[in-house]
Amino acid sequence: MNLFEKIYYKGYRYRTDRDLKEMKTLPLPVISVGNITTGGTGKTPAVIAIASEAKKRGLSPCVLTRGYRGRLRGPVFVSEENYASDMGDEPLLIASRLHDVPVVKCPDRYEGGMFALENLEDSPGLFILDDGFQHRRLRRDMDVVLINALDPFGGRRLLPFGRLREPLEELSRSGCIVITKASGTDDGMIEALTADIRKYNFDAPVHVSSHMSSHVMIGVSHHEKAVDVDAGMEPIEWLKGRKVFAFCAIAGPESFMRSLKEAGAIITGSKAFRDHHVFRHSDLKSITELARESGADWIMTTEKDIMRLRALKETPVNCASLGIEFHVDKGFFDYIFRLPG
Repeated sequence: MNLFEKIYYKGYRYRTDRDLKEMKTLPLPVISVGNITTGGTGKTPAVIAIASEAKKRGLSPCVLTRGYRGRLRGPVFVSEENYASDMGDEPLLIASRLHDVPVVKCPDRYEGGMFALENLEDSPGLFILDDGFQHRRLRRDMDVVLINALDPFGGRRLLPFGRLREPLEELSRSGCIVITKASGTDDGMIEALTADIRKYNFDAPVHVSSHMSSHVMIGVSHHEKAVDVDAGMEPIEWLKGRKVFAFCAIAGPESFMRSLKEAGAIITGSKAFRDHHVFRHSDLKSITELARESGADWIMTTEKDIMRLRALKETPVNCASLGIEFHVDKGFFDYIFRLPG
């Protein structure tokens, strides 16, 4: 570790020790979904998939989320009619995809859970903690940790020089590990990564998953003061042979580009912004001009980025977003839902 990593680690240890002393317990089972690196693991589609499967099994899930960069502190219920600036793009996407699952935004996830219990007409039976691996203040029954097959350990260096949020030794806390975005990787790479994981965690089951393109949403759905733009869902085959200009503001833009290519899109140009970038009209004007110059017929972005575009009153009518779904074997769900009830 260099000096800056040591400073970061000292702060990490201080926060962890403080949170462990203040740890609280909710009266229902808690499944945490998180990672050990900053972004790029496909956490949001995984949370959506886990909550959907829990619903199918009659477990009445409720998602607890911090709501990164959302202005409202909470606790508050997240609705698909909200703006990303208030709730954060990830909670808004989760709420938009999970119409019948309550989503609560609150930095203190214990407070958020109690708020749900006190205010929901039908009490939940299970909490799903979004981005919870480092939220030690709340006790959980299962820690699911996602590791990106293409960039598993963020250079094996702590922030700010690498993308590790904590030392790899902390993987020993995880109860279940999922290698994500493994589509197209060879078996040897997965075996080598699994062996690497086993250096830090000998017991947790390791599952392999993929994030697959599922659909295309045409247009940007606005509400309230914004202009209505017709939005329609198309099958992923819609992209084949279409000329698109791709832009995004996510942690792993290369994954988005790869998904477009795998769907058969012809990428005429692209632009990547910083993760969670707040789009302005000037950005859209620049993107539209770049798309026109590149010969693209459509402007493509991610579902998460669409959440931030919804607040703008004018968006290109030829803008579309790529839907992604988390796919993993049934044994993963069977394992994580074996919880005390």
